Amino acid sequence: MPKRRYLALVSDAAQTCGVEEFARQTALRLAKRVQQHVLDGDMRRLSSALAHADAAILNFPVVAWKKKLLEPIAAALATRLYRKQLVIVLHEWDALDWKRRLVLSPVVMLATRILFSAPEVAAEFARSPLSALSTSRRQLIPIPPNLALPRVLHDGSVARTLEAQRNAGRLILGQFGSIYPKKQSTAILEIAARLLTLGHDVGVVFVGSFIRGTDNIERDFYALADKLGISGRVAVTGYVSGAEELFGIFRHVDVFCYRFSEGLTARRASVLAASFSGKPVVVNEPQRRNALAHHSLFRKLVDGGAIRLVDTKADANTMADAVLEASRSHVAPFDVNAEIDALWGAVIDTLDGENAPLTVQSALSFEA
Repeated sequence: MPKRRYLALVSDAAQTCGVEEFARQTALRLAKRVQQHVLDGDMRRLSSALAHADAAILNFPVVAWKKKLLEPIAAALATRLYRKQLVIVLHEWDALDWKRRLVLSPVVMLATRILFSAPEVAAEFARSPLSALSTSRRQLIPIPPNLALPRVLHDGSVARTLEAQRNAGRLILGQFGSIYPKKQSTAILEIAARLLTLGHDVGVVFVGSFIRGTDNIERDFYALADKLGISGRVAVTGYVSGAEELFGIFRHVDVFCYRFSEGLTARRASVLAASFSGKPVVVNEPQRRNALAHHSLFRKLVDGGAIRLVDTKADANTMADAVLEASRSHVAPFDVNAEIDALWGAVIDTLDGENAPLTVQSALSFEA
């Protein structure tokens, strides 16, 4: 039986988020069975592309959504008018602004299949009124990290600065990914301040950039760092485009640390990428006991000690103690690229419907 042919709908963004990277990486992994189509409003070109596909794939939330209000809706409608399957991958739901969910509503109702990045997202969607108006064909899909280990590393100015600080005895605490309030990135500032109070020379590097929005994210971030007395110990790299430079920075971090408001979930690809550095990652554990059940790589990293879980509601003192313990430990090496390949194999199998992944119904049968 011939394999299904796909049309992967992507944006034209130069600086990509995790959702956009997943969309593009999915297209690369599908290889000859997929054609990428940029959402540019050209319906004639879209119609031509749909003629050669069995199904279209849309990932949400899309980049620069305010500039793309109608294009996803038009693409979804065209897909169904051409009697093609429409697969929607929802990476977030309740975390989205209500206006974004409103724009998404007609697209989701047109979907013939909905895939969720985590059971938390599936549960949020199931509680929404839109759930009753949407397809019951729903599954969980494991989201792989955006990055693979490069063959060579590049030491830029940030990496060289961190190396000098470590050589002088400073403990480098790191976090990878975008900086925004719901991620609680500022919690790491509090943890660093606690370590400093305990007498440890500590520095913090945020490998990423601030997400622009209506909030004064950057101003409030630096105001807190100044209030805590650690502003001179904090560095924010901004957007780093190449894996060679990213992992060049990563190797000079002692411990990565995250404290999410909802605890760890399987959609936190930044945690996966950080764990590939070979350095320990300290993070507060999931609220739901089945949160990582569908994601084999997360389970392996937790079981192997690369990701170290603390209580979901751990405070700065508890997190600081866990960071110190992790800094004195060793992470066993593993074949990163092989693990990523295996996870992408599971993604493609789920898209093709060739395996029996954890269904949404069975995932939601477990409570927090």
